[in-house]
Amino acid sequence: MWQRYKAERGVWSERMLMALERGVKGKVWFSLIDKVYAERTLQQAWEKVKSNAGACGVDGISVGHFGKDSQNRLLAVNEQLSEGTYEPKPVKRVMIPKLGSSERRPLGIPTVEDRIVQTAARMVIEPIFEREFAGHSYGFRPGRGCKDALRRVNELLESGLVHVVDVDIKGYFENIPHERLMELVRERIADGRVLGLIESFLKQGVMEMGEMEAEERAQGTPQGGVISPLLANIYLNPLDWRMSRSGHEMVRYADDMVILCPSAQSAERVLNDLREWASQAGLTLHPEKTRLVDMGQPKAHFDFLGYRFWRGKTSGQIQRFIRPKSE
Repeated sequence: MWQRYKAERGVWSERMLMALERGVKGKVWFSLIDKVYAERTLQQAWEKVKSNAGACGVDGISVGHFGKDSQNRLLAVNEQLSEGTYEPKPVKRVMIPKLGSSERRPLGIPTVEDRIVQTAARMVIEPIFEREFAGHSYGFRPGRGCKDALRRVNELLESGLVHVVDVDIKGYFENIPHERLMELVRERIADGRVLGLIESFLKQGVMEMGEMEAEERAQGTPQGGVISPLLANIYLNPLDWRMSRSGHEMVRYADDMVILCPSAQSAERVLNDLREWASQAGLTLHPEKTRLVDMGQPKAHFDFLGYRFWRGKTSGQIQRFIRPKSE
């Protein structure tokens, strides 16, 4: 049960886990902030941040520097969170290459201290949402990974679902609407201080090349933030269940997704449904990268998670190759 819900021992108690298994009244959780700032939670969060290393944020404090006085620094974080005075610092934006593309994407680097707080908050709230995530969601989830998603796509293709809706959400992480995301979070979390903490992560300022962005953001969750993958999965969870209720075979890894259908007509219906959902969700499907692919045709192909699925010209079999999307 611990692994099933990605619950951390020392953060989640047996009693909490049993309540999660049975379901709490109204499906809403109260009084969680004390779990976030508990000394044992912050210590575990620090150990995770330390093991992941990573670059320093806008304050210039590295993981190694933080570690020289970690106990006093964690105590200060504990006091700020318990007193309600904690405020995250701006994230440092850098541009990094986009996998399989000549494009570059923004990466937001929080400070070490903010990474610890985000990790602590994530460890507390993640099991609540993990319980409700759909089975075809593979990204950043316990016991699941990229290879599992690729195997599932291969299984569905081999079963005859060769009409593929290849989906690309334009700038997904940068365009998640904050208020709509928080509405979904509030469906399960009622602790106002935890909600305020999550909102503070969303509204963190952004500093690039030493310059602060002038406007406060109403959308987007920085790629690079510890809690961002969880928030991204929360926002796409309604789409996951919408596809499941309609009987469509979807495979999703964060914002990378494909839907495999038995006919061209059903694939077209799915695409129309996706466009309707995207409009309601305040998102946009990339007009060029979102497409229908008939894998029954020779040389047909699509890319997923850096891999290329394609149908050979003579064998008729669908093959998978590890190769960059740009090739």
